[in-house]
Amino acid sequence: MRSKPICLALALAVSIAAPVASGAEQDEAATLTVSLARPAERLWPRTVSASGWLKPWHEAIVAAEVNGLRVTEVLVDVGSVVSKGQPLARFADDTVRTELRKEEALLASARADLAKASSNADRARRLQTSGTLAQSKIEEYLLAEQTALAGVESAEASVESTGIKLAQTTVVAADEGVITARSAQLGAVVASGTELFRLVRQQRVEWQAEISARYLPLVTEGLTATIDGPEGGLMGHVRVVAPTVNTDTGRALVYVALPGRADAPVGLYVRGRIELEKTVALTVPASALVMRDGLSYVFTLDTDRRVARIRVETGRRNGGEVEILSGLDGATDIVSKGGAFLSDKARVRIEGEVLAQAERAAR
Repeated sequence: MRSKPICLALALAVSIAAPVASGAEQDEAATLTVSLARPAERLWPRTVSASGWLKPWHEAIVAAEVNGLRVTEVLVDVGSVVSKGQPLARFADDTVRTELRKEEALLASARADLAKASSNADRARRLQTSGTLAQSKIEEYLLAEQTALAGVESAEASVESTGIKLAQTTVVAADEGVITARSAQLGAVVASGTELFRLVRQQRVEWQAEISARYLPLVTEGLTATIDGPEGGLMGHVRVVAPTVNTDTGRALVYVALPGRADAPVGLYVRGRIELEKTVALTVPASALVMRDGLSYVFTLDTDRRVARIRVETGRRNGGEVEILSGLDGATDIVSKGGAFLSDKARVRIEGEVLAQAERAAR
């Protein structure tokens, strides 16, 4: 009869122990496998945030130089790449050509008058010492020659002026570049000085970036700048730094040249940064950072395979790495992957050790 109580006690002990073993197995199953990394020291440049407009390096305005003529041809459009001296538009030149023929006829008449006056003047010079010709008449012939000579020079200037006017009936590019605006309309009669085209000279686009005035002494010509454009980053270098500061905004203007980027969208407002001198940065993989309640943390590994959550202050970013300003020792192992699923003091497995165990088990 006593054996029954003993059996019941053993059964109860087994039933009590079973949940404990099951809970331990569940705790072991809940342990995460993580990757470790050690903070690295990198030589990174300090950067200054900037923002501003993409604008032409220089913009040329091509205007009409003749007055009251009709546009007969428009040879280019917005986006056309042109070379210096290339025809862009033409005006009706009938009246100018007629005027040129008239001026050329007047020049021929003036040259004929000069020939006659020169002949009389030469004869007067030969007879000047003979006394056969009155001195007053001699002076008259000599003066007539000078007048005829002035008439020829005036007629030549008129022909040259009309020839220039005729050349101006063809509008040409003032420099090589790309056309950004066209106001010339076929058939329009325009006045002298009317804008017809705008072009970006030499297809050079620059970034007119604004920076905080406190960084002005640090920004110098030649520094590298990176623009976060709509189609990836644009690289450039500081061409010149404006000598004045906007008193309303407390910001200074920096002109950044973008060599070889004629395709940059002019008129776009973009943000970027200017690189200053390089300094040593303590960096960790970006995947090691865990954001909780707006703060940055990393998990470090203790000797008993438990992790500790450490708050850190972050700085610069470069590719897949982040600078740690404070809160972390450079000799401490950190969790590089899987930290988002961890809690403070959680026990973990190391990725390399798990792989080694699997290889040993396979052997």
